[in-house]
Amino acid sequence: MKSFLSIRNLSVRLKNGNPILRSVSLDVAAGQVHGLVGESGAGKSMIGKAVLGTLPRALSVSGGEIWLDGTDLMSLPPAERRRRIGATAALIPQDPLTALNPSKRIGPQITRRLVDILGWSKQDAQDRALELLGEVHIPDPARVMRNYPHELSGGMRQRILIASAFAAEPRLIIADEPTTALDVTVQKQILRLIADMQTRHGTALLFVTHDLGVVSKVCDTLSVLYAGKVVEEARMHRFFMRPIHPYSAALLAATPTYTDPTGSLTPVSQAVIDGVEAEVAQHDARRAR
Repeated sequence: MKSFLSIRNLSVRLKNGNPILRSVSLDVAAGQVHGLVGESGAGKSMIGKAVLGTLPRALSVSGGEIWLDGTDLMSLPPAERRRRIGATAALIPQDPLTALNPSKRIGPQITRRLVDILGWSKQDAQDRALELLGEVHIPDPARVMRNYPHELSGGMRQRILIASAFAAEPRLIIADEPTTALDVTVQKQILRLIADMQTRHGTALLFVTHDLGVVSKVCDTLSVLYAGKVVEEARMHRFFMRPIHPYSAALLAATPTYTDPTGSLTPVSQAVIDGVEAEVAQHDARRAR
């Protein structure tokens, strides 16, 4: 299947030269969900930021290619790159309370991208916003459009961010740990909603998470990261049946299960960490030559 997003040997560094991403390569096919998993600090969110062109100023892309629908974004002038990304991709951020402007009503926050970036009329944008709020199962969308973010629950705010992401029919969505700030019951609802919206709209989705349980429910393929390096890429069924890399197997072993509530957690062993650290060091040594 043809990849809609194809990342090849992407490297990101701090200004002092320290690597953050190490020659990352992955593919997301149109209409498919690709998971990015790994512990905190592994570089998962930085991949999404590199694709969207929103890396912090202290970081920069030092090598590699990011192909979006057959175009290498890194070869485009900055203005054209921003235009192409704005018309093609969208983000579902991690924390809905900080992602929404507390001083503005919900309606303009959904319609602004449609009007300012894509040139829709205000009426068409408002109609689309009402339609999307209905799709994400928000009751009385017209009333919610007039609300401020603090007047809504966390689950409602996250549904609004999902509606905003899908509003302009993007062909790629990057979901950056979109359930982290929610309680478990609401997390399940949001995951079902994202999967339903992704299937309905046929969107390519890059799903960033540290939770293998979440990955098993929503993703078709996944990449496992450690210290900015992809240590394994696989289809979901094969990964959960037979992980190849020792670090992947250790992560699975460390995941709590509900089938044996009396069982103890298995931490990732120091031997596995030492092995993957050696791989990272070897990669850095090759790049330094």
